[in-house]
Amino acid sequence: MNADKYSSGNLVLEDSDEVLLRSVESLAKKLEPKPLFAFRFMFFSVILILTKLYDFHLGSVTESTLWRSTDYGSTYERLNDKVGVKTVLSYLYVCPTNKRKIMVLTDPEFESSILISSDEGASYQKYRLNFFVLSLLFHHTQEDWALAYSHDQKLYSSFDFGRKWQLVHERVTPNRFYWSVTGLDKELDLVHMEAHTDGHCQYVTCRAQACSESSRTYPFSGYIETNSLVVQDEYVFVQVTTTGRASYYVSYQREPFVRIKIPKYSLPKDMHIVSTDQGQVFTAVQEWNQNDTYNLYISDTRGIYFTLALENVRTSRGLGGNSMIDLYEPFCSLHLQLQMSENPYLSGSISTKSSAPGVIVATGNIGSELSYNNVAMFISSDAGNNWRQIFEEEHNVWFLDKGGALVAVKQPTVPTRHLWISFDEGRQWTRHSFSALPLFVDGVLVEAGAENQIMTFFGHFSHRSEWQLIKIDYKSIFTRRCTEGDYQTWHLHNQGEPCIMGQKQIYMKRRPGNYCMVGWDNSRILSAEPCICRAHDFECDYGFDRRGDGNCLPAFWFNPSTLSRSCSQGQNYLNSTGYRKVVANNCTKGVKEMYTARKQQCLNRPPRGLVLTTHDDKLTANMGSNVTFLVRLEEGDSMRTNIQLDFGDGTAVSYSNLSWTQEGIRHVYRSAGIFRVTTLAENSLGFDTSSLHLHVTCPVEHIQLLAPYVVIKNKEVNLTAVVWPSHFRTLTYFWWLGNNTEPIITLDSSISHTFSTEGMVTVTVQVSSGDSILQNTRSIAIQEFFKSLLLSFSPNLDEANPDIPEWRQDVGRVIKKAVLQVADIPEEQLLVAVFPGIPTAAELFLLPSRNQSDGRKRTEEDLEQISEILVNALNQISVEFELKPGSRVIVYITQLTLGNKTVVLHTPLLGAIYCSLDSPGKIPWINIYAEVNHEKEQEMISTVGQNDATPKITLNEFSTQKELMEKELEACAKPPLVDSIPRHSSSAMLMLLSVVFLGLAVFLIYKFKRNEMIGTWLSTELDKRPLSGKLAALSLHIVISELDPRDCSRQVLHGGVMDVFCIHQPGYSGRNEERLKYYRDARVHGLDFLSVASYDFTKHKRCAAKCRFNKVVNCQ
Repeated sequence: MNADKYSSGNLVLEDSDEVLLRSVESLAKKLEPKPLFAFRFMFFSVILILTKLYDFHLGSVTESTLWRSTDYGSTYERLNDKVGVKTVLSYLYVCPTNKRKIMVLTDPEFESSILISSDEGASYQKYRLNFFVLSLLFHHTQEDWALAYSHDQKLYSSFDFGRKWQLVHERVTPNRFYWSVTGLDKELDLVHMEAHTDGHCQYVTCRAQACSESSRTYPFSGYIETNSLVVQDEYVFVQVTTTGRASYYVSYQREPFVRIKIPKYSLPKDMHIVSTDQGQVFTAVQEWNQNDTYNLYISDTRGIYFTLALENVRTSRGLGGNSMIDLYEPFCSLHLQLQMSENPYLSGSISTKSSAPGVIVATGNIGSELSYNNVAMFISSDAGNNWRQIFEEEHNVWFLDKGGALVAVKQPTVPTRHLWISFDEGRQWTRHSFSALPLFVDGVLVEAGAENQIMTFFGHFSHRSEWQLIKIDYKSIFTRRCTEGDYQTWHLHNQGEPCIMGQKQIYMKRRPGNYCMVGWDNSRILSAEPCICRAHDFECDYGFDRRGDGNCLPAFWFNPSTLSRSCSQGQNYLNSTGYRKVVANNCTKGVKEMYTARKQQCLNRPPRGLVLTTHDDKLTANMGSNVTFLVRLEEGDSMRTNIQLDFGDGTAVSYSNLSWTQEGIRHVYRSAGIFRVTTLAENSLGFDTSSLHLHVTCPVEHIQLLAPYVVIKNKEVNLTAVVWPSHFRTLTYFWWLGNNTEPIITLDSSISHTFSTEGMVTVTVQVSSGDSILQNTRSIAIQEFFKSLLLSFSPNLDEANPDIPEWRQDVGRVIKKAVLQVADIPEEQLLVAVFPGIPTAAELFLLPSRNQSDGRKRTEEDLEQISEILVNALNQISVEFELKPGSRVIVYITQLTLGNKTVVLHTPLLGAIYCSLDSPGKIPWINIYAEVNHEKEQEMISTVGQNDATPKITLNEFSTQKELMEKELEACAKPPLVDSIPRHSSSAMLMLLSVVFLGLAVFLIYKFKRNEMIGTWLSTELDKRPLSGKLAALSLHIVISELDPRDCSRQVLHGGVMDVFCIHQPGYSGRNEERLKYYRDARVHGLDFLSVASYDFTKHKRCAAKCRFNKVVNCQ
């Protein structure tokens, strides 16, 4: 219902200054100062008017009044006391199936309520609502059923005429909900709606009385375009847009959706359903090369195949609202405007009435094209064959007395005192005055009842005046009722051709010029006789164009043989002749048989034109979601053609014929990647294949950039992005290096790069997955040379390690501060990097001074000196920091310093590990730090030394104790052993050979002496220990002992085990200071303690001190 303006005043109808009708009482209420919006409804003798006062200063409605008349508008009663004196009303609705029932809504700015009347508005009951109603939709057969749409996009239903409401669905598109259609939908309370789910639109149906998630159905498999659902008569339409191109689908009589077939290269930009009358669809399509014009298409009965009906229909505002439509023809002719008025009380630019056969009143202009200037009024008495002008200005024209008379009033933009009446189909008009002052006529209600002749005008004198309501009873104009002699027959024709749509029709209508009153609809069809079929009764079939000679021939893009693609051998199909009879045409015989499609026997043919697509034409899918594949075959015996579909992930399906795939083949991908999906169609005569590449992705939740903290200038370095969950070549990586304005774009998660300038460089990697982008940033120091030390910590730091970047940055800053407190080192020469993972470890970098005026050799010596100072401080357990009150963390060095040369062993997790060479005859202690991860492999980047080739190492699982020991020994025997100080490079080869020999020696010792070396010592321990303290586990770097640390260290060294062990004192639970005494004592005997832990051994009878890579990780 639309809002308009009303009030009332004294009315006078004059004919040549003679008063014909009595005046009518005016409404007592004068509403000022601004216009009012109003709704009015008439049923039989009752008229309801709702007026609203709009305050332009406040920008809102401030009051309303509900009026009621029971005598065709002669008198009105004010109903504010019945609805609430202070109640502000907004809309008034009349039940379409029982006009005695009224609903009135309150203004949501004041309250949310509904007022209900069952006695034509005489009395009301008020009910509170917990939502604001924007619109109502009544059921077409059930008078108490209604749907309400709320301001927050929720749809509610009521089955007691608005007294109680229940939620149907949320996030429903405005004006895209429909009641069931009788005869098509099984349930009367079924609701069709367009709803939003996860940011997409879907076509949803469910019963309004029980619309739970489990009871909802989705007739169209896939997402649809917003505001595209249309449910009308036997048809349901939806639109799908992919890659910028729109596709339209139709369901006929609730059958599965089929893609609408419009001529191939129409490529519609816009499409509107104009009508679905008479068993076919009439639609307006704006094609790719049209801007302000449309082409009109008409369909077959099922609404699938469309052919062109009219070209270049021009519209000024689109077909949805007020519009001017014209058949664009570039020559002088009559151009008619079709204006769809938003005001239901105006006549519109074209009007006709079934009770006045052949009479059409229209607005238009004469010229070479449609124009909005010099608009005039035209009328036709023979259904548009001939036209004549009746007014030089635009008027509203209404049919009176069932079409027996016409009344015309100027448009509301022009005030007037007069109206015009014609009794001879517009050939002669008489003027009558109906107001003492010129009135802006905003609307007219005519024919309130079947037995009365009442016309009600409403308008205003000025924009600041009250509204005038004028009632005119025009019964006195007629002198008598019409008799049989007042009627004549009229033959419908088209330029003299009597056969219209295949039949001859003869109507009965009143003779023009007779001043008798019809009173009832006496127009009727006297006879309807079918005609012999001729060529113009047929239109070109889909895929055929009408040529200059009038014949329909295949379009260049159409292959007629495709019509038999679903045909199986032994069956018949209809082979088009290029013509089809217009759906509503009733002709018989004649050329009907020649133009009608002929039955032909299906032939067995090899499959051709196999097409594989996804249901939404997209080549991307989310991992774990359903992907529906569609297989289409242009030619071939679909019932005897085997279809195979390989999903590309190791699974495939096979179908005996194409009919099994009509609704699509669904598959769920459990992993991300790019999959080549292939389909094969094969029968006894041949085969055809088709394929597509489907990108299956899952959202990236986390990205981590793995890069060294310090690298050597002009040396290549590896940068790696690790994403979770892992993807295989389905992501795009953007690498921003330093101040580069353009990124390096890769599909691989790693790149190699060489930095040529010293200083700090920021590296950012972004990963693009679908419509989301994640990034991670690292700062890298570029130096010509540097030194570094590996650090480990007391186990209480692991307990507080959440393993997130922010925590590592904060701890690194605290470690740096603690180191600076024990050594006089410039802050800019110190860099601390805490590594991801647990146990917690870090690397301490010593960088050259920015001022190297003393030369590189002196700078290297300074780094050596600083390194020795830090090693001593760390060995003396002098570096510590407070993690939280009462919890101090001790920093240890992972490096062993028994010789005068430092050898760097690059490892995947920590970068550089130092092995010390004491003398040529002594085997070094080679310490490797890594964490065994039995869940998934990790890729880490080592610190880049000057002569480092920067290999990327993958950590594999350690499955057995023997493999653990062998891999550790092999790791110490493998190159490269690289010196980070260039002056040591002269001995690199010697050291390399030394390590090779040392590795071989260790291997031989392990191979031939391990039972004697380890077994003897273990036997001694097992013999003298109680069961609770016996060996619980043995693997590389694992020793269980209840000895005093000093005795244990002697046993270990005496046993010849070439490694460092972490020894605990079982049962001891003293203070940290006393416990550390044991560690210092043990170190005197040659045992390095790298980390320690204290446990309550009264609860834990067995202690397993696991020293994996010189680090305690567990003691249970």
